Amino acid sequence: MTSSSRPAAGGRSLADRLPDALFPKLSGPAIVGLFIAIFLGGFLIFPVLQVIYVAFQDPGSGALTLRNFGDFFATSLFRESFVNSFYVSAMSVVFATLIALPLAYITTRFNFGGAMVVQSLGFIPLIMPPFVGAVAMQLIFGRNGTVNLLLREHFGFTIPFMDGLNGVILVQSIHYFPFILINLSTSLRNIDRSMEEAAQNLGSHGMRLFRRIVFPLAMPGYIAGAVLVFIKVFDDLGTPLLLNVNNMLAPQAYLRITSVGISDPMGYVISVILVAFSVLSLWASFLVMRGKDYSTVQKGGGGLARRDLKTREKVLAYGAVSLILLLVLSPHIGLLLLSLGTVWSYAPLPDGYTFQNYITMWENSQQYITNTLLYAGLAALGDVIIGTAIAYIVLRTGIWGRKGLDYLATAALAVPGVVLGIGYLRSFQGVDVPFIGEPLASWWVIIAIALMIRRLPYALRACMAALQQVSHALEEAAENLGASKTRTIRRIVIPLMMGGILAGFVTSFATAAVELSATIMLVSSDADSPLAYGIYLFMQTPSGRGAGAALGIVAVVIVGLGTLLSQIIVERDKKLKTQSGDH
Repeated sequence: MTSSSRPAAGGRSLADRLPDALFPKLSGPAIVGLFIAIFLGGFLIFPVLQVIYVAFQDPGSGALTLRNFGDFFATSLFRESFVNSFYVSAMSVVFATLIALPLAYITTRFNFGGAMVVQSLGFIPLIMPPFVGAVAMQLIFGRNGTVNLLLREHFGFTIPFMDGLNGVILVQSIHYFPFILINLSTSLRNIDRSMEEAAQNLGSHGMRLFRRIVFPLAMPGYIAGAVLVFIKVFDDLGTPLLLNVNNMLAPQAYLRITSVGISDPMGYVISVILVAFSVLSLWASFLVMRGKDYSTVQKGGGGLARRDLKTREKVLAYGAVSLILLLVLSPHIGLLLLSLGTVWSYAPLPDGYTFQNYITMWENSQQYITNTLLYAGLAALGDVIIGTAIAYIVLRTGIWGRKGLDYLATAALAVPGVVLGIGYLRSFQGVDVPFIGEPLASWWVIIAIALMIRRLPYALRACMAALQQVSHALEEAAENLGASKTRTIRRIVIPLMMGGILAGFVTSFATAAVELSATIMLVSSDADSPLAYGIYLFMQTPSGRGAGAALGIVAVVIVGLGTLLSQIIVERDKKLKTQSGDH
């Protein structure tokens, strides 16, 4: 036997070992991670890349070009839409700040009775999708709405609250200000008290103290909330459409694709600009915070020093808080009145009240509700399965590319719903589903997939937080007693994560149930329409607004119950873990 044919060390020849060297056997987590990466690549990255590619493609020759972007900026309507979207987003941040800042400061700085109630009520606007409350706010603040009718009658003037872009700004500010309130309140509670006391000892008080010390130290929370508001408003489609404000980027993208056609390059150019601004906003917030130190000396920060309010200050504080809460709850009040009203036109309140709108809604909306339960349920289930798998791969394994998997899933935050919808239409219109006989872009399953991709970052964060609280020692103990890795995950890890998994499921389900931006592009027939699309159709005609408002109340109840249930699950899970830790 020659040396070339002799078996190598270990009894295997070089030819036998070569396939293993080139294609190493993957572990179970690596295979799962690979499948997730393929899924996200196919339903998130590929559609977005398709949108970007078409935006740079010449419609005639197919060559890459910048001509489409030149045509965009050469068209007055598109330039106006670009400026309007930026203006509305920036002004929404300003007005959302004016709403959130007093609530956050008063409830964290002073011994204010009912602070927890105020904070809780301040979060309620997030329960209502902005497009649902848009019509109700038109009836309250519109040119012939409740407020302006009373102003005209008693004072002889009106205020254009809801005229054109003003209406979009007002609706969006009221809906999204809780993002600033939540983050700013947290930052104010974490400020090192010694910093404030040192400034006071040096003679700084009142607004000077707030402007020079308190607010700069709370800047991380404020920036985080403000960026979220800017991105959400910039990308929103439903609110401008329902208020008939079409000279903004998201409505223009939708109208170009649905009216001109899927081959129109302008819809894709607008989509690229929407994605670019989302990413640019996140990057700009990072640049603003980079190189600055906001750390505290005390553990936990200590929070701002609370003080009692004087009688005059108490009256002013309660008055300001009451006015703000009345403003932010006005969409809910208006929607409830509209759902119960007979006729509400050119009058401060409806002419009469009835439950007929709910009866009409139920008779015509059972398919919408059934579809929503199916789509949102599948989306939420997929989100927690993928979220749990990614969380385990990132936190419990050392496989290559695990961080990239986390970033890939989180990237959905930067993709507006209308862009994802356009990407799906472009990518999957010609892909026929086996045994179904219709394109994937027209199959109802694509709506569930779009909802799953859109809500995956929320479920992922919940699953990551849950797994971080599970001690690795418990897994090691189970494996030392003979349990396999799979059995350990199934019997130890997942049960201990269940609180976070359930919270992620509920959050994904509740928010997916009222998603409009992506689903409005993908609904191919009334039989496949979800609840949000049903509300949009109802609100198109004055005669259908009562039933649409009733369906909107159903949407608010679904999201509200989901939010409450999610909080209960999280708090219960924390309590159980605290009790087990004490024992």
